[in-house]
Amino acid sequence: MNTMEINKIVAGVICAVLLVVVVGKVGSALVHPEELEAPVYPFSEDVMAGANAPAAAPAEPAGPEPILAMLASADMGEGEKVFKKCASCHDVEKGGPNKTGPNLYGIVGAAFAHKDDFSYSDGMANHGGTWGFEELNEFLYKPRDYIDGTKMSFGGLKKAEDRAAVIAWLNTKSDNPVALPDPAAVEAAEAVDQAADAVEETVDEAAEAVEGAVEEAGDAVDAATAQ
Repeated sequence: MNTMEINKIVAGVICAVLLVVVVGKVGSALVHPEELEAPVYPFSEDVMAGANAPAAAPAEPAGPEPILAMLASADMGEGEKVFKKCASCHDVEKGGPNKTGPNLYGIVGAAFAHKDDFSYSDGMANHGGTWGFEELNEFLYKPRDYIDGTKMSFGGLKKAEDRAAVIAWLNTKSDNPVALPDPAAVEAAEAVDQAADAVEETVDEAAEAVEGAVEEAGDAVDAATAQ
């Protein structure tokens, strides 16, 4: 067997391994089959003994669920209703007063700590940036986690539907409401991000696979040259 044929064998093995790993990872990112955690008919005595055991508490989500795709179809009436939880501390009408918290007219798209006539916490005053839809979603989910040292004592809105509704409604309280994201474009972007993350995750695994393939190819070369 000549050197050219040996090189072809090595290259073929490496390419095949890489192709299988990458295709498998991308496919897993785009398709999420529901797998059973246990057999449909468990007859194990251990399983039956634990049938009456108290259910484990669900894990708390790491952060707020994205709401961009929900904004265009958000219920404005529900948003106004949700805002009543905030009305004791915030006015939202144009020219309205500051209360315990600042007036929120025009808040969507405004800079952090944009009211010159309100005394903000240092964390809020020094944050920088603007109140976009995603920033408001993060803040309303758990204010004290998003802005360290904020004076706002509100516990947050845990339901994504509530956050989407109140943010969409607040957006109408403005001289220049911000254009709402197109749901189809948001979902397409999220799908692209998921695929990109899946491909990125394959890098280390592919490197390990290539290392193993190189070792196997080396063994194949040794075997071939020994013939």
